[in-house]
Amino acid sequence: MSESPQPYRVLARKYRPQRFADLIGQDAMVQTLANAIRRERLAHAFLLTGVRGVGKTSTARLIAKALNCIGPDGQGGPTIDPCGVCEPCRAIAEGRHIDVIEIDAASHNGVDDVREISEAVRYAAVSARYKIYIIDEVHMLSKAAFNAVLKTLEEPPAHVKFLLATTEVQKIPVTVLSRCQRFDLKRIPAEALARHFAHVVEAEKVEAEPEALALIARAAEGSARDGLSILDQAIAHSGTSGEGALVTAAQVRDMLGLSDRGAVRRLFGLLLAGDAPGVLAAVRDQYDLGVEPATLFVGLLEAVHGVTRAKAGGGQDPALSMEEREAHAEWAARLGFATLHRLWQLLLKGHAEVQAAALPIEAAEMALLRVVHASTLPDPGELARRLANGETVPAAAAQASGGPAPAETQPALKAAPHPAPEPPARPAPPASFGALVELVNGQRPLLGQQLHDFVGLVRYDPPELALRPNRPLPADFIRDLTTLLRNLFAEPWKVEISDGPAEPSLLDQQKSAENAARDAILATPVVRAAFEAFADAEYEGYTPPETAAEARSA
Repeated sequence: MSESPQPYRVLARKYRPQRFADLIGQDAMVQTLANAIRRERLAHAFLLTGVRGVGKTSTARLIAKALNCIGPDGQGGPTIDPCGVCEPCRAIAEGRHIDVIEIDAASHNGVDDVREISEAVRYAAVSARYKIYIIDEVHMLSKAAFNAVLKTLEEPPAHVKFLLATTEVQKIPVTVLSRCQRFDLKRIPAEALARHFAHVVEAEKVEAEPEALALIARAAEGSARDGLSILDQAIAHSGTSGEGALVTAAQVRDMLGLSDRGAVRRLFGLLLAGDAPGVLAAVRDQYDLGVEPATLFVGLLEAVHGVTRAKAGGGQDPALSMEEREAHAEWAARLGFATLHRLWQLLLKGHAEVQAAALPIEAAEMALLRVVHASTLPDPGELARRLANGETVPAAAAQASGGPAPAETQPALKAAPHPAPEPPARPAPPASFGALVELVNGQRPLLGQQLHDFVGLVRYDPPELALRPNRPLPADFIRDLTTLLRNLFAEPWKVEISDGPAEPSLLDQQKSAENAARDAILATPVVRAAFEAFADAEYEGYTPPETAAEARSA
C-alpha cells in the first residue's frame, strides 16, 4: 500500500525554530544562554516575556532540547547548539518527551494543578537529564496558585527546571519575578521579518514581490507567527505565475484591506492643495473599493510621519517604494515643521472621531474637509511678519470649495505704517521703606503685613533691600517679595536677610510713637490735675483740637 500523503501544516508550525540560530532578532538572549550553558551557571527558573509570536514557547522548547541533548553518539552534554537527531531532541521537537511537561496556565490555573506539580518534582526524570516544566501564559494562574508554587519555584530539586512564558509580565507577582531569570524577547524588526519571509517563499517555491513581503512584515507588527499566518493566507489568495503562486503587493493590500499607497499619496496632495471636491471624490473611491475610513486615515498619518522623518533627516523606511521616497522628499522640502505637526494633530483627531462615529464615512469626509479648511489658512507667524512689514496680505487663500475666489471677493489687509505703541511706564521705587511697604500691601496684603510687622530694616537702597527678621518667616518670603518687586518696577531686585543692626519693625515703631504721644498727653498740667482731682479716672484717648472742630462742623 502506498503511504497516505502528509497533511498540510501551516507555515507558522512548519517553520517553527528548531535551533537557536533560527530565532530572529533575539541575539542578546541567545548569547546569555550560551554563556550560561558553557559556564554551567544555569538558573533553575527562566521567565520569557514578550508580545505574541516572537518565540517565547519556541525558545522554551529550545532550552529544553539544549539541556537534555545527548548528541548523535549519545555522549554529549548540555549545549547551545542541540543536534536535533538524538532521541531527546526528536521527542521534544515532536512534543512527546515524558520529562518535558507543557502546561497551559489558561486552563490549568488552580491550586490543585500547581499542587500536582509540587508533588511531581520530587521524582527524578525518567530518561532525560533534566525534568522541564514549560508553563505557558503563566500570568493566568490564580493568586492562590502563585502562592502555592512559590516554595517549589524558589528551591526546586537539582534535576528540575522551570520555563515560564507570558505576554503580560505586569500581572505576575513580584515574589515570582524575583525567583526567575528574566528574558524580554523583543519585537522582530520589519526588515528581518521580510528577509525571513523571502526564505520561506523560496522554500515553498512561491514567487512574491518584495513590496508584498514588506507589507506583510509591517502588518505583522513584530510577530513572526502573525506574519507567517498572513503570508500563508496571501499565498492562498494569490494568483499563479508559471508553475507556482505569485504574491503581489496589490493582492496583499486587497486581502488586508489596506488602501493603495498611490491613492493615499494622491489624497494627501489634494489635501495640501485645498481641493475639497477632489478630496471627497477620492475618499468615496477608496470607500467603494472596500477601504475602511479608519484605514485611510492610518495611511495619511503614515504619510505625514514619513514626510516629517524625511525633513528631520531620519532613516528611510525600507518598506517604502522609490516613488514614495521621492514624494516624501519633495513634500519635506515644501512644508515646514509647524504645518506638518498641525496636519498630524488634525488627522489624529479625525482618526479618533472616525473610530467612534456611528457614520464612519461621513465622519471621515467632515474631518478631511476640516484639514482642507486648515490648509487654506495663512500661517500665523508668516502673516504677522508680513503685516509688521506693511505688506498686503489676502484675507483667504481659497474658498471653502477649494477653488480660488473671484478677485472682487478677496479683500486685502493693508497694514498701515504706524509707530509701535510704547510700553506703559513702570513706577519708580518709593523713596522710603514705609512707602514700599504700603505699595506691597496694596498688591499682596499678607506679604505686606509680614513686611510691616515681622522685619526690621537694615538697608534700603533700591533695587537692594536688606532685612532682619524679628520672628520666623515663611520659607518662600524672600522669593515672593523678590518676584513682586521685579514685576512692579521692571528691574531685578536683590532682597536678602542680614544679621546687621536694624531699625525696629514698622509695627514696633508705630507702637512706640503711640506710647510717646500718650506719655506726652499724660504729662500736660491739665491732664495731670484732672487725674489728681479724680482718682478713678482712666485715659481712653486724645482728639486734637482741629479734628474735634472738623467733627462739630460736620
